[in-house]
Amino acid sequence: MIDAHNRDINYLRVSITDRCNLRCTYCMPKEGLSALGHEDVLRYEEILRIVHIAVKMGVTKARITGGEPLVRRGVVDFISRLSELSGLTDISLTTNGVFLESFAYPLFHAGIKRINISLDSLNAGKYALITRGGDLKAVLRGIDMAHQVGFHPIKINTVVINGVNDDEILDFALLSVEKPFQIRFIELMPMGRAGDQYEGKYLSNDIIRERIGKAFSLESLSGKGNNNDGPARIYRISGAPGTIGFISPISNHFCRTCNRLRLTADGHLRACLLSDGEISLREALRRGCSDEELQDLIKSAIARKPMQHDMSLDENHLRKCAKEMSSLGG
Repeated sequence: MIDAHNRDINYLRVSITDRCNLRCTYCMPKEGLSALGHEDVLRYEEILRIVHIAVKMGVTKARITGGEPLVRRGVVDFISRLSELSGLTDISLTTNGVFLESFAYPLFHAGIKRINISLDSLNAGKYALITRGGDLKAVLRGIDMAHQVGFHPIKINTVVINGVNDDEILDFALLSVEKPFQIRFIELMPMGRAGDQYEGKYLSNDIIRERIGKAFSLESLSGKGNNNDGPARIYRISGAPGTIGFISPISNHFCRTCNRLRLTADGHLRACLLSDGEISLREALRRGCSDEELQDLIKSAIARKPMQHDMSLDENHLRKCAKEMSSLGG
């Protein structure tokens, strides 16, 4: 599936739920969000049909996201069925890690081998504040269990917020020295109402990389053949078993190489995370569309994929995306 800008679209991110057991401050507003009704969420059978057709069209990679995917009942069985699809060569999952200790083994044997874990503080009190009540110890146990079970790579996703957790940048970098993990620093993206409180809290990855580079010897590994790094620019602290990644959607966006589509929990297909245009597949599925009609809708989404998003620094303010991150699957 080649889009209008000659990009090979072969990666589908699948949000299976908008619900989450955490309320991260940058992900959803303080008052929370109204959860989708049961009938508004795609059934597993509908998701499997969409992925099957997307694979026939050229998708080879899928990532399961939420909300928090591990809160949806039946997720392990769904992943087992997904892993049986011929042509889907890579299935991964993003989680906040709270339930990972008990899910690590069944997820691994269902077909997930790569896992991303969101973790924005190594301080229990600060973690609880950022997540509005999350248990850091549970997440750390989940990471340890994932490592024991054999997930590789294990990527730790850290959103850096100026004045909130930027004092922990070196602590996170040191995790790559202690464990063979990839620690990924992700720039804050102002999404929906949740972005309002973080006006002026954006910190570019150039500054983060400079801070780490002053404390440690950093070697660039980008462009050295790992197709699973995605948009991250990869570095290694000298002698470390792990790596450090920088994902910079604002300061150094990677739109020219974007190969992704996103399926939201309510069945909308988005060709760009930061552009609000989307196409409803659920509507077509529920009226009994043919596979050919579904293919045409997917092609239509790809045809509308913009060359790049328009979220950027504008007179020291970040232009915002209308939807909340929790409803998009990241």
